[in-house]
Amino acid sequence: MRLTVRVWRQATPTGAGRFETHSVEGLEPSMSVLELLDKMNHDIALEGGEPVVFESDCREGICGACGIVVNGRPHGPIKRTPACHQRLSSFADGSTVTIEPFRSGAYPVIGDLMVERAGLTEIMQAGGHVQVAAGTAPEADQDRITYSEAEEALDFAACIGCGACVAACPNGSANLFLGAKLAHLAKLPIPAAERGSRAAAMVEEADRIFGPCSLHGECAEVCPAGIPLVAVSWVNRERLRRGVLGRDS
Repeated sequence: MRLTVRVWRQATPTGAGRFETHSVEGLEPSMSVLELLDKMNHDIALEGGEPVVFESDCREGICGACGIVVNGRPHGPIKRTPACHQRLSSFADGSTVTIEPFRSGAYPVIGDLMVERAGLTEIMQAGGHVQVAAGTAPEADQDRITYSEAEEALDFAACIGCGACVAACPNGSANLFLGAKLAHLAKLPIPAAERGSRAAAMVEEADRIFGPCSLHGECAEVCPAGIPLVAVSWVNRERLRRGVLGRDS
């Protein structure tokens, strides 16, 4: 299998970028997009060139580091699938594949396909944590929660923080990410004790870094974890709840 790859090259954050074209042969349909980049970089290195910079870690679809835009779509053509699990079988033999970094004002390019996504981390640092008193473990049934509530919380907790939602949003909003984090922690009894102050801090940080949400819905379409669009509603829900109650509980 052979593919022509148009890949974005940008040596420095402030430097001008450009597309560079490479013909990559000896591919298998079962290979992932990241393995395509591996093979391309191997060929570039053999020719004495500078390999393309890109991020990856687990390559198991759970870390979110592999975020790139493939043919105009964050991660790639297969819905709810991270780039590391996008297979080359999605592309016809001999076709052209365009690969570029996430595009957002909140994601400055570090180099080639690698962007700075510290804004998501700053949202979590603002309030995406739980304070608990260390010591003797409480009784297992002290804080009761139903099975359905636990499952709903875990569904929102599935967000891997890849940031594809921001790259897909016309406004560069992070509300799908933010809403998933707020909903996850609000639905569990111990984190819910800090629900109001958490919402105030995280929403303020998200508003500072990212754009407002206008409910286009592209975010949910590209989310590899399948976070539903209803997560966006949790941002205003928690914001209003904090404004009305003025406290945590």
